Amino acid sequence: MLFNSFEFVIFFCIVFFIYYKSYNNLKFQNILLLVSSYIFYGWWDWKFLTLIVISSLSDYIIGKAIDESDNKKKRKQLLILSLTINLGILGFFKYYNFFSQSFSDFVALFGFETNPFLLNIVLPVGISFYTFQTMSYTIDIYKGKMKSNKNLLEFMTFVSFFPQLVAGPIERASHLLPQFSKKRTFNLYEFKEGAKQGLWGLFKKIVIADNCAFYANQIFENSDSYPGSVLVIGVILFAFQIYGDFSGYSDIAIGISRMMGIDLMQNFKSPYLSENIQDFWRRWHISLSTWFRDYVYIPLGGSKVDSSFRRSLNIIITFTVSGFWHGANWTFIIWGALHSLFYFIQTSYSRNMATVKILPEKFVKFFSILITFIAVTFAWIFFRADSFSHAISYISEIISSSILTNPMSYIKTMGSTVKPFIIVIGLIYLSLFEIFNRDSNYSFQVGHFRAPVRTVLYSSLILLIIFFRATGGAIDFIYFQF
Repeated sequence: MLFNSFEFVIFFCIVFFIYYKSYNNLKFQNILLLVSSYIFYGWWDWKFLTLIVISSLSDYIIGKAIDESDNKKKRKQLLILSLTINLGILGFFKYYNFFSQSFSDFVALFGFETNPFLLNIVLPVGISFYTFQTMSYTIDIYKGKMKSNKNLLEFMTFVSFFPQLVAGPIERASHLLPQFSKKRTFNLYEFKEGAKQGLWGLFKKIVIADNCAFYANQIFENSDSYPGSVLVIGVILFAFQIYGDFSGYSDIAIGISRMMGIDLMQNFKSPYLSENIQDFWRRWHISLSTWFRDYVYIPLGGSKVDSSFRRSLNIIITFTVSGFWHGANWTFIIWGALHSLFYFIQTSYSRNMATVKILPEKFVKFFSILITFIAVTFAWIFFRADSFSHAISYISEIISSSILTNPMSYIKTMGSTVKPFIIVIGLIYLSLFEIFNRDSNYSFQVGHFRAPVRTVLYSSLILLIIFFRATGGAIDFIYFQF
């Protein structure tokens, strides 16, 4: 069930009505949320509900056992059991074929022929998100950062809460779980703010991402047929496609949760206005980047290790594992490793230029944002490409003389019902709000405008969403595949 589908609108209206009709019965509200979440997830494939139930029950039992034990060895064994179950499920469904094929390719380098045993495995939607969410719960209990939850209903609702179940944000139990034990009543202000954020998310998904996707997909899938100038446009459009798609999902999830009295963490903060790579990861997929910071980078020693080699290694490992989280393909690993390279270049540049103040501060800031956007967009080529060789051929064409070719004659032949200039207007509209609300919780902040202006802005969003939804239909979110 997609957020941008009529089925979900009907589903949410029914759930929302019953939810607040039972405002004086917390247990019934949680039962409703749990059942609704299972219906929402089972809409794709009900068989994979088994995995969510296994993950929920195992971590509920293990978390409780860790909390009740004073034996350090036993606590550690229980934590390892939790990680084994979660990573085992994730590893089998997401990475089995990758490791099997990679092993076969590796031994072939030494002259050994093997036939990799590959399975026809369907990747369950959202598996990377809810497994990481439950793992953080048992890890935090083991570290003494929180107590285990004794209410099974609340815990299972926390794991499966439908707005953020399949594409995040990846919530921490310490933030989200306690909210299911508190009374939730209708709040008009929170309802309106949530509705506005959800509306902005739909705009980013339907108007920006889906229209950019039409051209970006054609260009990447037929990159051999286009000159470098068109390929540059293709990767820029993909950059906005993936941002509009993923941040749009997060905005909708946060918005509808807020309408229901549940607070989710911010997941994006105008990432393409970042001044360096480190700043980018403070603004892009915040719930994942902070997860890797807290559960990978810091446990490795973080920046507190003695040697600069170890600090560098910790950074490389964290970025590379983050890339691998996104998919079972070497292109994702290279994408993550590239970001670690950019990070080292950035820190080296910052140290060398710290005492140099020749240019105006505003120019330096603009230049830094531009360079960061170019670096991030370059890395997206590996993220989007089908293979390493595809990415290399794509880059090779960009740096060739064909970069000087007029791209519009090629763009016009792609046959979209949406003209390119409409996409440009949409991107300008998006960018203006991103610039003026760079450090806000979400970029569509219009409270400072007069009422007539706000009415026009809201109406224009709704009309654009209805128009493009009617012409294009509901398209899957990119991060469902992760």
